[in-house]
Amino acid sequence: MAAAQLPVLDALGAQGPFRARKRAAVTDVSGTPVAELSLVPSLFVDRTVKALHRARPLDADQRIAAIGRAADLFATAEIAGQSVEAYEHTVSRVGGVPLSVVRATTANIRARLGRVYDSLTQARPGGTAEDWRSPLTRTGRAVWTRRGHTFAVLAAGNHPGTHSLWPEALALGYRVAVRPSRREPFTPYRLITALREAGFGNDRVAFLPTDHAEADTLLRAADRSLVYGGEDVIRKYGGDPDVLLQGPGRSKILVTADTDWRPYLDTITASVAGHGGTGCVNTTTVLVEGDPAPLAEALADRLAALPVLPPEDDKAVLPVQNAATARALEAHLLAQAAGTRAWLGGDGVAADLGDGSAVLTPAVHQLDRADAPQAGIELPFPCVWVAPYDRADGIAPLRGSLVVTALTGDEQLLDELITEPTIGNVHAGDHPTYWMGPGLPHDGYLAEFLMRSKTVIRD
Repeated sequence: MAAAQLPVLDALGAQGPFRARKRAAVTDVSGTPVAELSLVPSLFVDRTVKALHRARPLDADQRIAAIGRAADLFATAEIAGQSVEAYEHTVSRVGGVPLSVVRATTANIRARLGRVYDSLTQARPGGTAEDWRSPLTRTGRAVWTRRGHTFAVLAAGNHPGTHSLWPEALALGYRVAVRPSRREPFTPYRLITALREAGFGNDRVAFLPTDHAEADTLLRAADRSLVYGGEDVIRKYGGDPDVLLQGPGRSKILVTADTDWRPYLDTITASVAGHGGTGCVNTTTVLVEGDPAPLAEALADRLAALPVLPPEDDKAVLPVQNAATARALEAHLLAQAAGTRAWLGGDGVAADLGDGSAVLTPAVHQLDRADAPQAGIELPFPCVWVAPYDRADGIAPLRGSLVVTALTGDEQLLDELITEPTIGNVHAGDHPTYWMGPGLPHDGYLAEFLMRSKTVIRD
């Protein structure tokens, strides 16, 4: 009997679906192929972005309405022959994200896209007009306008929630091309298909899987770009003003001596392990003024109780990866943690599931100082470094953090945290580092990168 043919995720170019000769296998966490991904050449990328550039955007009201329809389709409809339930199961098995997290993310993407106009309204400078036709421009007014016409996204594959951000560019009138991660291409494929069905033409939003070389072609062709990645990506693109980088978050919790951490242990634990512990907003370092050992021990006890289950289990809460990848991460952690006190994970973190995959179980290590090099290590599972904090160090150990949750009554310290340019967000009090509210910036507003204000006066 012939083997069943794998489904193929076609590229979605300006002329419609395109099935490339060159393809890459998409595997689940056990290493089993589940689909093939078309990989388009540089010429296809260049021609697609040029077509996007030539296309006129929909009117603003049409864009917002189409995104709202796409949000509903994404979360409820059968798209490309796949139900939402089948999509969520596939993403869980391929990305290793717990199924409950994928389901919650489906709802979150729908909600965020449904409120995209409100989000952009909050991002727009208060003194600007939305359109040059506003009566306000007759006497002179700042108008919010695009910095370019095309927007490229080199997408992440660690969590489907990253795809709730870039549709804001469509809402602003950009034409968008997304290069998916080979690890998890199903979310952008489903979302872009939904956007096309909702009214965005083939020449307004594209799905362009490529090799790494063609990814650079995409960035060169687009006016502005959003790139996800680690330190290697930051080194490569960090000097390009047309590229917005989304790198490691290194989010932290600070507990000062005037605050008892025990009532906040649930929040600290959730900050480390919530959503599978895979995000840039998950806590990687906890700084404690005083002896950090009691908090480290209590946190380790909480995290040790999390179940070891395959990702598609309804009770799963921890991420899963291919066993070889999990063991490589484990070896990296053990090498970096040498000489630290291990409260959890000192003997390893890769729990084999027997099918070629492994759960990445939590790790808690205690450092001897806040500026230890390990405090800057971020790994894609619940891994946290607990270190002593000295008030004399000020905010130096907290710089370079996407989120800081500060459990403190020191308002001067909060002033310093909030005004520090390298800290993205500050949560003062009982709020997990992964908390995000509707319309609020994640790492600044995307619109700040995509838009500018210019003066318009007319008769």
